Amino acid sequence: MDDLHGYYLEDLEVGMSASFAKTISESDVYLFAGISGDNNPMHVNEEYAKQTPFGGRIVHGMFSAALISTVAGTRLPGPGCIYVDQQIKFKAPVHIGDTAQATLTVTEINERRARVICRTDVHVGDKLVATGEATFMVDKRPA
Repeated sequence: MDDLHGYYLEDLEVGMSASFAKTISESDVYLFAGISGDNNPMHVNEEYAKQTPFGGRIVHGMFSAALISTVAGTRLPGPGCIYVDQQIKFKAPVHIGDTAQATLTVTEINERRARVICRTDVHVGDKLVATGEATFMVDKRPA
């Protein structure tokens, strides 16, 4: 693995894992809303969000998915991989000020199709806030 290319398919093994953590600020939420166009008041309007069962604003669920993408594109499988598929279940809210940690763990390698399947989990502390499975296209080592 180097800065311009992550792991090659032949370098990966079931059980390999990598993580990325980020403490999510209020400005992160506003920037994500601006980039995505998702201005749901649950994320950007404290007065509205106080009246909901969450008692205040929550971070976009797709922000957690973006942290998964960060792991995939920078650590495992790493630079050069292509995101093919993602299934995700949001289990609990993430709040401004929380540190969310995304972890990818290789669960299956399909050498014939050059695909890697990973479990994708996001935690805040010990609490699982999002979980799923992703498929990535990964290059074979050049001959």
